[in-house]
Amino acid sequence: MSRRNRRPDSHAVSATLAPDPIHAEPSWLRVVLILLAGLLLLGLFSTEIADYDTWWHLKTGEYIAHTHTLPVADPFSYTSNLGKPAYPGEEQVRHFNLTHEWLAQVLLFGIYAIAGAPGLVLFKAAVLGAICFLAGLIAAHRSKGFYTGLAAAVAAALIAMDFASDRPALISFLMVAIFVTLLEFRRGLWAIPALALIWANCHGGFFLGWIVLGAYSAEAAILMLRKQPYQNAAKLWKVSVVAVLITFFNPNGFRVIQTLFRYRQSFLTSTLVEWRSPYLWGPPYSFDLLLYGAAIVLLISWRKVRISDWLLFAAFAAAALTAYRNLPLIGFFAPILIAAWFPKRWPAPRLAGYGVGILMVAAIAAGISMGRFYQFRVANWEYPSGAADFIRSHGISKPMFNTYEYGGYLIWRLWPQQRVFIDGRALNESVYQDYQQILYNKGAAPNVLGAECRRLLDRYAVRIVVMNTFEYVTGAFYPLALALGSPNTEDWKLVYEDKQSLIFYRDPPADLPVLDKARLTIDHMEAECSLHIEHEPAYPLCARTLGDLSLRANDSERAKRMLGLYLSNTADKDPSARQALRQLMSK
Repeated sequence: MSRRNRRPDSHAVSATLAPDPIHAEPSWLRVVLILLAGLLLLGLFSTEIADYDTWWHLKTGEYIAHTHTLPVADPFSYTSNLGKPAYPGEEQVRHFNLTHEWLAQVLLFGIYAIAGAPGLVLFKAAVLGAICFLAGLIAAHRSKGFYTGLAAAVAAALIAMDFASDRPALISFLMVAIFVTLLEFRRGLWAIPALALIWANCHGGFFLGWIVLGAYSAEAAILMLRKQPYQNAAKLWKVSVVAVLITFFNPNGFRVIQTLFRYRQSFLTSTLVEWRSPYLWGPPYSFDLLLYGAAIVLLISWRKVRISDWLLFAAFAAAALTAYRNLPLIGFFAPILIAAWFPKRWPAPRLAGYGVGILMVAAIAAGISMGRFYQFRVANWEYPSGAADFIRSHGISKPMFNTYEYGGYLIWRLWPQQRVFIDGRALNESVYQDYQQILYNKGAAPNVLGAECRRLLDRYAVRIVVMNTFEYVTGAFYPLALALGSPNTEDWKLVYEDKQSLIFYRDPPADLPVLDKARLTIDHMEAECSLHIEHEPAYPLCARTLGDLSLRANDSERAKRMLGLYLSNTADKDPSARQALRQLMSK
């Protein structure tokens, strides 16, 4: 028999994968297991609202819903349209960033307006849960194994749980899963164009739908050329053409691919973790296991693997290896491939259902007891809510400088009274360069506001600074805080401080109380860092940084506390930090 004739058609499954044997299980058991799996996934994905970008998405949705217009030119930041373009096409990228998620933003705002934070968390959990469910459904269908499907859903969740944020990007991952499901089961194909139109107005990732349709259409064409049957090939091609053409009807037409190439020209984009390539064999390790596992299984079973599987795996792996934000594509598709093409299948033990049920109940109970499941709330500890209250209550509308991460929340709370300097929409390259110069007070000595920093603050007429003092993933410290908090910087006064933020005011009005900035600035840094480690112990590097700063300032007591806090939370052995702490303790 020729290799061509040994290749199964697109609707076949591997002959080596035997279905689960029928055991004497009660009829209700699998229904209960599906319900428990749903509760487990809901718990995993019901994380509190802690994404900085959530808030500018909500404000944009509110703006569109109330004005019936897209936010062009940007109404929320006073710097978006300043300066010359840093690279060709930056204005087009700015327009894209302001408009490509408009329908999803209206949807998110509508959910929040009706159901508040619980509704938003539940929506996020439902979207991610649906992605995992569809991965499990396809895996069960192709392997003929119920428990294989459950395992695939859990495997998909291991990556999806790292992307449990309230962002329109989740809709792209859901649509990928829906498209693959419809094409796998050959049902509801004419729903694809309508879904494609919705997708094209929810998120710029709609071009992934072209890739999915292209993979299945190419498979159909190749098999037809080989004189092999392919179910509904003509219908698939028609649907694919209509779906691709209809995605033109969005605020940016077909310029999405051009925009992606221009992202690669952007220094600002290159600084964002989500656009960087993931580490090979680094966290999240579940990605590496699924990526390498799927690749190995495909190579072992290469004679039987479907064309569409090869094409989609290649496309999704390339996307994931190019940018961290694309890892969920492998999280969804790799478990399906492993389930479909694993060369050997073992029958499930007779009591497998009961054991799986016990494990899921235990996992749900553990998640609840640790406080990680069903967090239908806002992570208020994460945001400068007190600073926003202060600015609103005092009617402050002077030009503001703010940290990048706080921009989205300040848009939500303060617009139209106040517009931000910068935020997570990444709208202006030259402004971001100035932002970096100001925030890191480049070229200046510690505790001194540098001449270039002063020049830029004057250029933008900044009168108020709202900031946090650390970047928590890397532990980087923002030197602007110490410069403004120095007694040598007499024109800048500290007017507000809490564990989340500091507010400095340049020549404040006489009726506004002024705080002891020399003492409170450094105390704030310790309180802010400790607060974040309390809630996110996986990111303790701010304590390492503050410990080093305290050592240089001869503040041995604070250095002890911060190095001790860091070492009690880090997985890194860090011998230099341990040695420094031992020396401090011996004094």
